[in-house]
Amino acid sequence: MEKQIIGRGLLAGALAGVLAFVFSTIFLEPVIGRAIEFEDGTAAAHEAMETAAGSGGHSHEGGELFTRGVQSTAGMGFGVLAFSVALAALFAVVFCVAYGRIGNISARALSVLIAGGMLISLWIVPALKYPPNPPASSDDATIFQRSLLYLLMVGLSAVLMVAAVYLGRQLAPKLGAWNATLVGGAAYLVAVSVVMLLLPTISETPGPMTNDAGVIVFPGFPAIDMYEFRLYSLGTQVIIWTTIGLVSAALFSRLLDGKRQETISV
Repeated sequence: MEKQIIGRGLLAGALAGVLAFVFSTIFLEPVIGRAIEFEDGTAAAHEAMETAAGSGGHSHEGGELFTRGVQSTAGMGFGVLAFSVALAALFAVVFCVAYGRIGNISARALSVLIAGGMLISLWIVPALKYPPNPPASSDDATIFQRSLLYLLMVGLSAVLMVAAVYLGRQLAPKLGAWNATLVGGAAYLVAVSVVMLLLPTISETPGPMTNDAGVIVFPGFPAIDMYEFRLYSLGTQVIIWTTIGLVSAALFSRLLDGKRQETISV
């Protein structure tokens, strides 16, 4: 049974990856292109300032492993598809663990609830503390630190979400399902807020580049590009998790709810 559930989850993840790739190609890829143009412009401005100072420019020539065209098409497509399938596999495992253990809830409803919970705990909450940044908007020297902090935020958010669900289940007999859910949700919000306050904040968006005289020779990273990148990144995640949740709900329901009714009848 678990293999059938995971197989259906992977199918939902593949469909989610295709839809997310189409969305990213239309909306997200142009923003990435503009960010790369900004990076090239910054490098050119640096080189021009060094040349004017008499130190000579540095050559930045080097062969790219993959061209920009490959990165924005096949590279992005494969990456989004693999990412979506991996998320769907994790989703299916969580569903297998939760089904039958969280009250008298149907496979359809449980699929939607798990997908929503994973979207919130694995992406939305971590992104509130460490939002995604386009290329050229962060310092390469801090990428390891930023990656560790982001993964720590994701892990803590996931653990706290599980703890909140457990708390709600424990309080349900005393408070009722609705009140217990509210208490669990409030506990999660308080806990992640404390975590966000304790973890360090990283702000590295490039400002305007100035010369020795204080004159701006190149503008800072465009705020509109930062906003659109984060907005469309959120849109991509919403598409992925909505597709996984709804498609899995239909597939899991057909597989499990019929057998559940047969068991109840017997």
